[in-house]
Amino acid sequence: MRGHIRKRGKASWAIVLDLGRDASGKRRQKWHSVKGTRRDAETELTRLLNELRTGEYVEPSKIPVSDYLDFWLRDYAKSRVSPKTYERYSQIVEKDIKPVLGQYALAKLRPLQIQAFYAKALSEGRKVGIGGLSPQTVLNYHRLLHKALGQAVKWQMLARNPAAAVEPPRPQRAQMRALDGLETTKLLRRVTGTRLYMPVLIAVTSGLRRGEILALRWQDVDLESGRAVIARSLEQTAEALRVKAPKTKRGRRTVVFPGYTLDALRTHKKEQAKLRLGFGPAYQNDDLICAREDGTPWPPDTFSTTFAAMVRRSDMAHFRFHDLRHTHATQLLKQGVHPKIVSERLGHSNIGITLDTYSHVLPGMQDDAIASFDVEFKRTIENL
Repeated sequence: MRGHIRKRGKASWAIVLDLGRDASGKRRQKWHSVKGTRRDAETELTRLLNELRTGEYVEPSKIPVSDYLDFWLRDYAKSRVSPKTYERYSQIVEKDIKPVLGQYALAKLRPLQIQAFYAKALSEGRKVGIGGLSPQTVLNYHRLLHKALGQAVKWQMLARNPAAAVEPPRPQRAQMRALDGLETTKLLRRVTGTRLYMPVLIAVTSGLRRGEILALRWQDVDLESGRAVIARSLEQTAEALRVKAPKTKRGRRTVVFPGYTLDALRTHKKEQAKLRLGFGPAYQNDDLICAREDGTPWPPDTFSTTFAAMVRRSDMAHFRFHDLRHTHATQLLKQGVHPKIVSERLGHSNIGITLDTYSHVLPGMQDDAIASFDVEFKRTIENL
């Protein structure tokens, strides 16, 4: 395994690697271009020769990044992620990554080019209007690129992942809004008598996600024991609605509804039965608790639009439907419920996620715990 350097221009060099001879006896060579000083070229030659010795060398490919990402999406990612995730990946690749990085040869893509892409997106990446994209959006680009290029390494199309050497932006934690008791009561009064009442009540008393509520069936809930099996979620893509299973093992769980919610569910079931009779054969009975008037699934995007419109019409401060999940968790923690129980109700994959997400609530709990400990400790000492 040998190599040598040839000068090509004022600051351009060619590294020629001798890879021996093929089965027919023909001499095999690979050329690599390097810009910079001769020392830069010598450093690159040393690196390439070391890769040859360790078996890590990957022959340069002329496939462009755009073609590789299309292949990765179509023949790898599509069968491994949910349709919604695949749809999001495709949009990022087509609209954001390919226009900037797509023309580079995959083998020649460098960390500096990816870093420049991120910097430009942060400063002037908006398609509509002036300004840059959020750090979270650019972080999503990075995660996709890192995953796609990491697979290229596994397929031996790259020697190393250039995205691994790039520093992605660090987004600030999204502001979480949790309603207090008065606001929760006000919200429930606001939606009483509307189709929003049941999903809102379930959210604030169980912490279920929007998709989980919209996929919940009567057969999933035992109105006597109050136990509900959460094993489905409704997802909306550009193609259609689909019911999917939880991402993690802990996502499939049993949640106990409080008595107030069970009473409301019993009333809701009777009203739904009357509605079904009114529609007659036109009613689509999918056994859904929170459905459209004709029994068909309530598309998550349509549901969110309806909820957001209600919030705008009210005199309450802005909040999202997902904040009702935070509301449930926050109220439980403030009532002294163990974080492990809260984590199980929310379906978090581990308790660390719960502790990290609701760390702002825990300091107050710690103050209360220490105050209680102080009283008991003093009482114990005084009785000695």
